[in-house]
Amino acid sequence: MEELLNLSNKLVNDVPVKFKRYLFGKINWNNRLIGIKGARGTGKTTLLLQWLKQKGMPSSKGAYLSLDDIYFTSHSLLDTGNEFYQKGGKFLVLDEVHKYPHWAREIKNLYDRYNDLQIIFTGSSIIDISRQEGDLSRRVLMHELPGLSYREYLKMNGYLDVEAITMDIITENNQGIRNMFPTDFRPLEYFDDYLMHGYYPFYSEDKTGYRTRLRQLVRQIVESDMAEIKGFDIRNAKKMLQLIYIIAQQVPFKPNIVKLSQKSQIHRNSIINYLYFLEEARLIRLLYPSGVSIATLQKPEKIFLNDSNLLYAIAENQLSKGTIRETFFLNQVSVLHRVNQPENIDFEVNGKYLFEVGGTGKNNKQIKGLSNAFVVKDSVEYPAGNALPLWIFGFLY
Repeated sequence: MEELLNLSNKLVNDVPVKFKRYLFGKINWNNRLIGIKGARGTGKTTLLLQWLKQKGMPSSKGAYLSLDDIYFTSHSLLDTGNEFYQKGGKFLVLDEVHKYPHWAREIKNLYDRYNDLQIIFTGSSIIDISRQEGDLSRRVLMHELPGLSYREYLKMNGYLDVEAITMDIITENNQGIRNMFPTDFRPLEYFDDYLMHGYYPFYSEDKTGYRTRLRQLVRQIVESDMAEIKGFDIRNAKKMLQLIYIIAQQVPFKPNIVKLSQKSQIHRNSIINYLYFLEEARLIRLLYPSGVSIATLQKPEKIFLNDSNLLYAIAENQLSKGTIRETFFLNQVSVLHRVNQPENIDFEVNGKYLFEVGGTGKNNKQIKGLSNAFVVKDSVEYPAGNALPLWIFGFLY
C-alpha cells in the first residue's frame, strides 16, 4: 500500500496543470461517486491527476490508484479501499477500472460503507454501467471524455483561448461570431494540422510517430479493452481488426451486411453487434436515419471512422476531402448533440437543423426551400448568410 501511495504522490506532483480539458470545469466534483469513461488516449488519467493536484493534499488523504497495476493481482480493491479509509483517506481516485474483475461491485461496497469517502473512477468507453454487477447506475454521476475539440487543440498549443460556442449561436446568431475572436486570428491556419494530428492529446509527445501509435492504440482497444464487453468473443479480435480496416477504406458508406460479413469473415448475424461494439469503443461512428429509434440494434445508414486522425492513420487509399469534412463534422457535433441521416441531406442535428457539408463550390441547391438548413464549407473563415465555416463546429466544446 505504501508503494502505491508513493507512486500516487509522484504522479500528482509531476502532472502539468497549464491546460485542462473542457470536462474539468463541467463536472460537479462534490458528488460522492463520479465516473469518467472514454477511449484510450483522450486524457482521462491526466484529468484525474490534475484534480488531485488541485486538492493539494498528501496521498494518504487523496490517492490515485491504477487498477491495472500488478498490485491488484494479489490484493483486492475492497481491502485496499478499506485500509486507505481506515488510515484517514478521504478521496480515492481509481483509474482503468475495467481492468479489474468485479470492480463495480467493490466500488459499490466502498460507497455504501463510507459516506464520507469520495470515489472517482475512469474506465474504457465500452463500460455500460447499467450492466455492471452491483448496479452503480443509481449512485454514480457519469461523464464521457472525447478527444480534443479544435478549440481545445488551439488552446493547448497556445494559439488561442476562447470560450466554447453553442449550436444556437452558430445557427441563429452567427453574424456576431467574427467579434468573438481576435482580429488577427486566422481560423484555417492550424485546421489541417488538427485534422491530421490534433484529436488525441498525446500527439504532442511524438508527432512523427503519431500515426504508428494510433494504429497500435486501435489494436490495444480491440485486443484488450473490448475483451471486457459481454458478448464479445476475444477469439474474433483479428476479424474485428480486419473489419475496421475494411471500413477505413470505404468510409463513409452505406453498409452491405452480406458483403461486410464475407470480407471480414464475421458471421452476418454478428456484424451489427460488432459494429455496435466498435462504436462503443469510439473507433467508428454509426449514423442512423432521421426519425428512427435506435433502442434496439439495427443496421446504420452510414458508417464513419470516429475521427479524422484515425482516417489518416488507417486508410491506405487517397483520402477524399469530402470524407474528411464529414468525419470532422460528425465527430465534433455528436459529442453534445444528436446527429442523424436525413433524406438527400448530409446531416440532421437535434431533429431541427439540416447541414449539407462541402467545399468552396458547394451551393444551396440541396437545401433550397428548407427551413433551418445550412451549407457548411471547409474553405470559408466566417459565416455568410446560411453558409457556415466547417471549423466553427470544432468550438462546440
